[in-house]
Amino acid sequence: MATDRPAIVQGDRTVLLEVEHAGYEHARDVLARFAELERSPEHVHTYRLSALALWNAAALGVTADEVVDGLAAISRFELPAHVVSEIRDLMSRHGACRLVDGPDPATLVLELRDPAIRARAEREPKLASLIRRAGDQYLVAVVDRGPLKRALLGIGYPVDDVAGLIDGAPLAVHARRDVFTPYAYQDAAARAFAATGHGVIVLPCGAGKTVVGLLAIEAFATRTLVLTSSREAASQWKRELCAKADLGPDQVVVYEGGRAAKIGPITIATYSMASKRGGAGATGYSHFDRLAQEPWGLVIYDEVHLVPAPMFQLTAQLQARRRLGLTATLVREDGRETDVFALIGPKRFEIGWRMLESSGHIAAATCFEVRVALSTARAAVYAVAEPRAQPAVAAGNPAKLLAMHALVARHAGERILVMGTYLEPLRIAARELGATLIEGSTSHAERERAYAAFRSGETRVLVLSRVGNFAIDLPEASVLIQLSGTMGSRQEEAQRLGRILRPKPGGASFYTIVSRQTDEEARALHRQLFLTEQGYRFFIEDMTALEVVEAELPDGAIWQSADADDGADRPDPGDDRERVFN
Repeated sequence: MATDRPAIVQGDRTVLLEVEHAGYEHARDVLARFAELERSPEHVHTYRLSALALWNAAALGVTADEVVDGLAAISRFELPAHVVSEIRDLMSRHGACRLVDGPDPATLVLELRDPAIRARAEREPKLASLIRRAGDQYLVAVVDRGPLKRALLGIGYPVDDVAGLIDGAPLAVHARRDVFTPYAYQDAAARAFAATGHGVIVLPCGAGKTVVGLLAIEAFATRTLVLTSSREAASQWKRELCAKADLGPDQVVVYEGGRAAKIGPITIATYSMASKRGGAGATGYSHFDRLAQEPWGLVIYDEVHLVPAPMFQLTAQLQARRRLGLTATLVREDGRETDVFALIGPKRFEIGWRMLESSGHIAAATCFEVRVALSTARAAVYAVAEPRAQPAVAAGNPAKLLAMHALVARHAGERILVMGTYLEPLRIAARELGATLIEGSTSHAERERAYAAFRSGETRVLVLSRVGNFAIDLPEASVLIQLSGTMGSRQEEAQRLGRILRPKPGGASFYTIVSRQTDEEARALHRQLFLTEQGYRFFIEDMTALEVVEAELPDGAIWQSADADDGADRPDPGDDRERVFN
């Protein structure tokens, strides 16, 4: 036993990492290359050597020997022999199945290097229906490219897709390097994507993923479709592209839908628009059918971890185009990371949040979990509420508003965002702070006016429902106060921190206010997982002395969730944990 090492590798492919050990940070950085953080209680963190994490590592060039040697260097005990064998087996599967060009434009060839895989492919009904044996080859129709990759990944074999991609209609685009200079990591990310033409780039919020998209468009010089999470994100993409490239406003078009909707050389549409049902076209999604018939050579998926379920089905139709996924985190609470891997591509480039923080490319952030108590009356209501109603009771805790006031006063003079999931507490917060509330029903024009006032300093506090989770350009914000979150969503936690990570003097402060002795404590711990993996620590601040006496709870104590906060850019209903669009 090597007591000077901080980790224990267990037989179920989990890794226990001692947080207080002197070697913790080095071991965390080692594990970040090929493992996923599952739990992060105070003293011992649990990682898992999942198949998807190992395949993404393999796609980045990490070898099985490097994984095994890395684990051995940090492990207190000898590695379990069967775990070493499983790591080698899983990583050997990356590249065992390859798609290459076929004998004609409508056909691809599936190369299966292992006889066992060949036998299984012929035996699995779903796979057998997608392939046709011709001598020693397996032929695949081009239209089945996406479904085949999903099917093979479903039985544990990722596909290395090296078949040709459509060039698309030419479009000469030049980044205006007289206006800005791409950072070295942005250039590296774009080059990593250009080497294959499909895959995902993972960069922290505020690190300039739009610039990577622009560099990809420049590299391939082709008409491009950009899919985004909201109208605000679409507008931001248009502003950035027009400001940083030799593109006129008529060359970058935001697709609005409707018969008169315009399509340009670079067209930006929202996921909800593209996946809106209707029409008698090939897929039954009229806007997607209209967009898909254009000669795109590149499709960019902004915030790819948010792609709604219907878009995965539709993305299978776009496999012949180059596909770039951009995100700050690949975690999804519905487990569809495998669809991102199969249909968009594996991770091609990633850089750590803390690395960019130390280099000054994003703001240094300090994270706090602020704990408040429930009043006697509210605790009684919480105790007898149905499990699905309890989160709303905890979220509506008036003590959270007292804590919010204390934090706003602490950061007087700074630009502050207050965010949450439940609308009624947000409305009360906005009224008490004299601030504007932006929710799903707020018009696009009203949102832009409020954002402009915040940027200019005319207002210093802005209250946001989940419309603020993604792609709002408020670089001046340095403080974010969460009154509530969407269940245990890790990606929402990461995205909200990202709202305040633009570089600025003095860094940023991120607060999550949690009701004690409620399910919010466990959910907050789960939400913090991704940020903990990136090296952030949450400091606990006790404000339970902020006591609120509620003789009886007012009508509407079970607050309306932002799930009812209908806006223009909503996906089809699905798992509540992933319903994060407004």
